[in-house]
Amino acid sequence: MKNKFAKLKKELCKQAIEHAQIPPELYHKFNVKRGLRNDDGSGVLVGLTEIGSVLGYEIIDQELVPVAGRLLYRGYDVEALARGARTRKRRLGYEETAYLLLFGELPANKQLEQFNELLVDSRELPKNFSRDIIMTFTPLNVMNSLASSVLSLYARDPDPDGLSPETLIRQSIELIAKFPPLIAYSYQALMHKLYKKSLVIHTPQVMYSTAENFLYMMRADGKFSELEARILDEVLILHAEHGGGNNSTFTTRVVSSTGSDTYSAIAAAIGSLKGPLHGGANIQVFNMMKHIKDAVSNIEDDAAVIECLEDILNKKAFDNQGKLYGFGHAVYTISDPRAICLKETAEELAKDKGRLDEFRLYCAVERLAPESFERVTGKKKKICANVDFYSGFVYDCLGIPVEVYTPLFAMARVAGWLAHRIEEIYASPRIIRPAYKNLTSPREYIGIKER
Repeated sequence: MKNKFAKLKKELCKQAIEHAQIPPELYHKFNVKRGLRNDDGSGVLVGLTEIGSVLGYEIIDQELVPVAGRLLYRGYDVEALARGARTRKRRLGYEETAYLLLFGELPANKQLEQFNELLVDSRELPKNFSRDIIMTFTPLNVMNSLASSVLSLYARDPDPDGLSPETLIRQSIELIAKFPPLIAYSYQALMHKLYKKSLVIHTPQVMYSTAENFLYMMRADGKFSELEARILDEVLILHAEHGGGNNSTFTTRVVSSTGSDTYSAIAAAIGSLKGPLHGGANIQVFNMMKHIKDAVSNIEDDAAVIECLEDILNKKAFDNQGKLYGFGHAVYTISDPRAICLKETAEELAKDKGRLDEFRLYCAVERLAPESFERVTGKKKKICANVDFYSGFVYDCLGIPVEVYTPLFAMARVAGWLAHRIEEIYASPRIIRPAYKNLTSPREYIGIKER
């Protein structure tokens, strides 16, 4: 009986895939913007925003001209925001960024402290939530645990479907505050379930920032250095927002445009970010670099590094997919500003952790990859290291496990998602409904006996 069903399932799969094929030339014939991209690679303009701006090229004489990448939050350069946070004694850079994204202006000292007090007051999870939700239902991926936890918070909200400004801001503050414990506890539950490790649950501390609390909750001894906290704070700033067109933010806006609740919109965004072509890419980068490190005995030998890169591109090494993970971007061409900042922090952290040799290997790969890509593929397209290239190395230096790489991305990006949700509801109250052209001809229904 079991073999019978296996054969049936195989036949059904074959049938489904046969009917899921569309000739590529038809997309061109009907001028379909696959992936919501124009023929020149630029994104199809589908909305307006005042939140984030991603700049990687200029249009001159109707042609895309690559320029150094820039990322602006409400008009402020993200590099300035990240570097500005380094200079303050009280490390609340991410909190300042979240305030800016939600409310449109940089906060004064008093405003920032008051906003932080609201976050502190909202950090603890509802009573028995960890036991009843996180510890009881433990998926094998922390992103799925995070999504289910967010959906479960709907039941604990006194006005879960409300769309008033007061409700949206309250929900936004609560979600930003609760993401660190949701992620940390989900990871601890997963390790306990899979590997029988001791279950360590630290309650968020009032005196700690978002970054400090996350490190405190992730570590059994709760200890971290000032450098570690400052660098994680900067990582959160760099990941907090990336315009309305990135997949997870657009997902937030699509769900929000229907009038659905905040928890459903954010859970959908988490599902989007989980994908290996979006937020999950940093794990692939980290694994690829481990492969290169094992394959290249002398990191000073450019020829050996190039040979390894070209083996990867020729589908002879690593995962045999022919991809250089951590390189290239839908918008950035010459440089990704987030990668530039992360490279600086990665070097600083590598010095502190005694891992400068690994950092130099990353630098060598970043320097040599574009030429190897052009030589193997024959494409003249400019590729640069993106934010994922250095982030995995930084996380590893911080002792953050690979299972939490993408959830950490979500922990930062939730501020941007929520800002876009509010803007979608109040600035563009119309359901997003693009068109798809149907290619099948009308058919007459045939009774089951005549088929």
